[in-house]
Amino acid sequence: MNQHNSISDRKDEHIRISLEEDVSGKNITTGLEKYRFIHQALPELDFKDINLSSDFLGKVVRTPFVISSMTGGTKQAMEINKNLALAAQARGWSMGLGSTRAALESPEHAYTFQVRQYAPDIPLFANLGAVQLNYGFTVDDCRKVIDLIEADALVLHLNSLQEVFQPGGDTNFKGLLKKIESLCSQLNVPVGVKEVGWGIHGAAAKKLSEIGVSFIDTAGSGGTSWSQVEKLRSQDPLKIKAAESFMDWGIPTADCIVSARAHGYKGMLLASGGIKNGVEAAKAIALGANLAGFGRSILKSAVESADSLISLFERIELECKIVMFGIGADSMSKLRNTSYLIKAD
Repeated sequence: MNQHNSISDRKDEHIRISLEEDVSGKNITTGLEKYRFIHQALPELDFKDINLSSDFLGKVVRTPFVISSMTGGTKQAMEINKNLALAAQARGWSMGLGSTRAALESPEHAYTFQVRQYAPDIPLFANLGAVQLNYGFTVDDCRKVIDLIEADALVLHLNSLQEVFQPGGDTNFKGLLKKIESLCSQLNVPVGVKEVGWGIHGAAAKKLSEIGVSFIDTAGSGGTSWSQVEKLRSQDPLKIKAAESFMDWGIPTADCIVSARAHGYKGMLLASGGIKNGVEAAKAIALGANLAGFGRSILKSAVESADSLISLFERIELECKIVMFGIGADSMSKLRNTSYLIKAD
């Protein structure tokens, strides 16, 4: 099997496993359930005046919600990305695409990432594995995927543990900070960095911001565990058994947010990792995130249709608005600065 088919097959396997199997971490949560909003019986505002609009990548968007980078590189992935883009455009969500490595190494798969025609107005970002900078990927390669997608930004994902468990994974993560710094200085679009489900600690977030990274996506634990996804793909008995020991690995999403701000990270912060509804998204924003990202929790609807996604997005938006009404916050800035979120005993 050539490498191009291997990447394509892997993407289809990832989609199937994410839809059909329980690949959540075990004995670990997002940490958001530990927080409670203090209900305000007198909100002193009109529900219809609540405004979810936010700024991201130089654009004003109608909501603070982001479709987390998920997939691309296969025919099925194209249908998913098309539905995601149509729904994002309809509801004013931002959108990340799955790893665009497949588009570089197998140009016939490039079309599976080209969704700008379906979402002309939203913030859209391309995605590559940061580790690929140690395996021959260049600044020009990054420019190619940005141009291909007509992206507003490039996000680099850090997936060290996934690469260890993934058959044939790329595990040389040495010297990446300097390469990311160099990339930031040479691209004419913002560069973000995300994890894939194990979280980014505040110290790392601060370090990344100091070298020119424009935004951080926590991608904390509590949602999909890629050690468990790769365990189901693996034919290596040693790695299958080892993966079972990492079911509870990672930094919960809530802890990532708190840690980033506690370490002095002042940049744009996306909170993702196990977020399933508008209440959890509101908690993430009240803890200090600017935006909240959704991944596997919206994948089933993305497979069904754009209309199914739009209905789900409307529900998430309504839930967030109801939270804001319940604490007397009519804007994102007031939600972000609320004093009515407490850690439960």
